[in-house]
Amino acid sequence: MDARSYLTKVVLSVDVSAVREAQQGLWAILEEAKKASLPATPSALNALYTYQVPKRSADGSCSLHDELDPVPYDLSKVLGGRSVQNSFALITLDALVESVHQRTGCDWLGLYQRRELPSGPTLVKLAYRGVESRPEFPLTEAFARTSNNAAVGLSGKARVLQDVRAHVAGGGAYYECDPKVQSEVCLPLLDPNGKVIGVLDAESAQPAHFTPERLALLVSLATESTSHFPPR
Repeated sequence: MDARSYLTKVVLSVDVSAVREAQQGLWAILEEAKKASLPATPSALNALYTYQVPKRSADGSCSLHDELDPVPYDLSKVLGGRSVQNSFALITLDALVESVHQRTGCDWLGLYQRRELPSGPTLVKLAYRGVESRPEFPLTEAFARTSNNAAVGLSGKARVLQDVRAHVAGGGAYYECDPKVQSEVCLPLLDPNGKVIGVLDAESAQPAHFTPERLALLVSLATESTSHFPPR
């Protein structure tokens, strides 16, 4: 989906030319990712498919910020195994996230894919930069009442919170993954037909961090990443 169509679909006002310029920067990253080799050792392969996550609270509704689960999350169980196709998808997405994370200067950035799990439709974190966070967000109306990720995943509309504290003080719902977060951008990831197939989430410890230029970079990631997702 082209940048203009995407912005119209998700109801977000960002300069189209800035998005297109940012997309060109990502094309170079994609060219380099094509030359990447598969992990040569078991530990390198594990690093591609597994990541640490916080322990969950007793009711399972939120993460314990300062305590990690001893068992890492294993993406291969969700993706259907450690295949060559899945490995190259994760390598590519990781390279894209790294580039945009550095260029936007945000504290956290991640890409989630919508997957059908035994528990129901769920956003699964594929690649990220920042502190450890929960790996899955249920795509349910109940969870969407307190989660921007789930709400955006269901509605297909972008959310930009330039001041999280003001949002919460005004009665807005918010799922706190990290108490330091002061501004957040959550963008739907769309297939060519406009169907939501994932979510991009970006966070900063500074209010009003997401300037028009940074938003353009995030939109470029949203539009360029989806064609490199693992098969469902």
